[in-house]
Order: sequence, then structure tokens, then C-alpha cells
Amino acid sequence: MKNIIMLSGMLALSVSLFSCKDNAAFTISGTIKNPAKLKTVYLLGADSSAQFKAIDSSAINADGSYKFRHASAYVNLYKLKADTTQFDLVAQNGDAIELNTDLADSQHQYKIAGSETSEKIKAFDDFSKTFTDKNNKVVAEFNAKSQQAGQQPDSLLKVYMPLFQKNLSVYSDAVLKFIDDNKYSLAAFYASAALDAVKYESKLIAYADDIRVNKDLNKNPVIRNFITAMDKIKPLSVGHKAPDFTISSIDGKTVKLSDYKGKYVMVDFWASWCVPCRQENPNVLKQYNTFHSKGFNVLGVSLDKDKAAWQKAVNDDKLAWTQTSDLQSFQGTVEQLYHIEAIPSNFIIDPQGNIAAKNIRGADLEAFLNKTIH
Repeated sequence: MKNIIMLSGMLALSVSLFSCKDNAAFTISGTIKNPAKLKTVYLLGADSSAQFKAIDSSAINADGSYKFRHASAYVNLYKLKADTTQFDLVAQNGDAIELNTDLADSQHQYKIAGSETSEKIKAFDDFSKTFTDKNNKVVAEFNAKSQQAGQQPDSLLKVYMPLFQKNLSVYSDAVLKFIDDNKYSLAAFYASAALDAVKYESKLIAYADDIRVNKDLNKNPVIRNFITAMDKIKPLSVGHKAPDFTISSIDGKTVKLSDYKGKYVMVDFWASWCVPCRQENPNVLKQYNTFHSKGFNVLGVSLDKDKAAWQKAVNDDKLAWTQTSDLQSFQGTVEQLYHIEAIPSNFIIDPQGNIAAKNIRGADLEAFLNKTIH
């Protein structure tokens, strides 16, 4: 038994002697070629609000080498800032990361090793760039043909907008797959910022539900704040019961959301002073005229404070549905109940009183109604 104990002690000593891993901190080092007059690189760290601030600096030596040693209580997102160029990475105590780059490279290519999560972020950025290049090409072609025509004719929009939207849809699907494949890695959270937070709200809520059980990720305040934010909007997400409310109409009558039970109704938050709202009004009116006879209703909730301006906008835009307001802008009772922080905003509620869709406009609204209401 004594020999076994001695052997165990020797093995432990051997591991400690031959392991150079520093579990009290992480290091980031490498070489920066062609730094020109640049003498210093900076390490930026994400704070609890996901804003990056300088937390350390390192001199660039004559051979282009640099090194950081920094400690963190949790795995976190960082950026290496070299002049105007920034490189994203993830680090935690025990990591020995090597990042090499050449500042003469206009494409800002770099090599990174020593952090699997950072390598995943680089891979994500690389395929994101391919989609950006595709859409830039579509936009360039559209602009060129618009200049030739001397305007932006609807015929060109009908050709190029679907191409742009298709590329964006394909990219978003790829982002969702990346998040699912790397769910318990900060690389997934990094990628989630590329999604349209409105369109993919339900996906982001589901992602927050998945990662809340991961103890390592939950040490990071950015992740905790993200989960808290998703918990806040979850009761108002698709599939949940829409909160009932009572409000006064433009002609002084009492209106309840529950008055529309058994029908589809879109609660439309807007204001006379909101340019995007006014631009969307003709589309809402078109869909209302098309689908109202089939059971589709609209309930306007205005964020105006000036009743005269509100009434004028209703008349000018020929809005045919019930209009309501507390005349308290974003501080109105219904606005607070539905957590309205920007307009235009809408909630489509099904006959059972559940939220069926949120914040869909333009062609997406027409497509939803064509699919849902027969």
C-alpha cells in the first residue's frame, strides 16, 4: 500500500512538472507583421452589457511579438485591437492562445490557435463574409442598374429584393445551425448577434432556455443578462396568451382586446409622427381590405400625445379600423403591458387569444395572412 501511495505521489508530481498550463490566468501572444508605426496593441473585454472596453495593453517588440497575461473569473469574449483592426476571440484561465496577423493584409486575415472556441468564431466570421460578399454584389448590381435608369424603378426592386432576402434567409439558417451545433460555447452566443432579434425572437428565447442550465456559461454576466432579457419578453412571444387590456377609442368609447375573441386581430402600435409607421399604413390598409371579410381585424394603438395630430393621420391615411390611445406615448398602459420600446410594432392574435405572429410587415404580413386566413 505504501508503494502505491508513493507511486501516486510521483505521478502527481510528474504531471505538475511537465504541465505548463497556467490555471490562474490566460495568455494571448503572437506576432504582428508590418506594424508600421504601431507600438502598442490592446486587449478589450466584454462587460456585463456586452460592450467592449480596454482592459490591458502590450508593447509590440522589434520582432513584432506581443504578449498578454490576464485573469478572468469566467470564460469571456475579448478583442485584440491593433490600430483600427480588431480580432474576436474567447479566453478563460488556462488558455494559451496564439494569434498571428499581418497588418499589411487588407483582408485582415489571421491565424489563431490554443482556443477551440476562438477558432470556431474565426470559422463563423469567414463564412459570414461569404454571405456579406454575395449581398454586396446584389446591392452593387441594383445600384448600377438604378443609376442607368436614373431612378429606382419598382421592376428592379421586384428582381433584386427577393435575391437579397433569399441570401439573408440562407445565411440566417446557417447561423441557427451554427448556434445549435455549438450551443454551450460562447461562439454560439457570439453568432446569435447576427440574427434579426425581432424575426428570430422565438429561436433566441429557445436558445436562452437551453443554455440556462450550463453552469460555466452562467458565470458570465453577459449570458445571465441575455437570459434575463429573453425571460422578460418570453410571456409576449409567439404561442403565449396575449394580455387583455382596456383602452379608450378615438371617439371616447371603451375598447377591450377580449372584444375580438374568436377572430384574428392585429394590435398595431404606431403614431402620426412615426415615418416608418406611416409608410406601412397603406400596406396594412390593403391587407385589411383583402382579409377583413375573412375574419381579420386591426386594432390601432397610437403613441401620440396630440389628439389632433393623431386624428389627422387617421384621416389622411384612411385607416378604417378602430383606433385607440392613452395619449401617453411609450408610457401608456398598453405600451407598458406589451413592452413597446420601438414602433412600428404589432402583435397578431389568433381566435383563441394566443399570439400567432409579431412584428411582421410588408410582404411578410401578406404572406402570413395568405397562409393563415382562408
